Amino acid sequence: MTIFYMIRHGEPDWHTYKPLNLKGNGRDLVPLTERGRRQIAEAAADPRLQQAELIVSSPYTRAMQTAAILSRRLNLDIAVEHDLREWQPDLSFEYDSEERMRELRDDYDRCGGVYPAGEPRLWESRAMLLRRLEGVLDRCAGHSSVILTGHGTLFGTLVGRSDIAQGEIVEYRTGADSR
Repeated sequence: MTIFYMIRHGEPDWHTYKPLNLKGNGRDLVPLTERGRRQIAEAAADPRLQQAELIVSSPYTRAMQTAAILSRRLNLDIAVEHDLREWQPDLSFEYDSEERMRELRDDYDRCGGVYPAGEPRLWESRAMLLRRLEGVLDRCAGHSSVILTGHGTLFGTLVGRSDIAQGEIVEYRTGADSR
């Protein structure tokens, strides 16, 4: 059995990317705010994390910074896992505004994350998201306890929640009939 401590990144500093007019996933380069760094420092004090063997992080800056804070405080190595990236509103990575991203997110929500029959979409389906996340979990199965740093929609889809707070730790177990 593997215990995963999924930690949503701390509060991101969205103001840093807006003046740059970054396109698509360029917005995922934003760092944490001071408040976001404090959220993760507080999470690092959770006694459950002391038993972790490894930190596995999304490649996005806010998740990597979250992992770095945890690594420093828990003295753990970090592995970067591309498949821990957030839900993809546009699989071409070309959406060009927050408004367009919201439109794609609203469509995803209306469709329940499932492409309507015969109607392709730009966004990543729920099944695609879960498949890549489950691949990460499978690759970490050799460990007894792993910290994952990533994103609310990603972790929330796995555990059936849409309200995971920034810096929150969500425990998830695999193996031994725990799924």
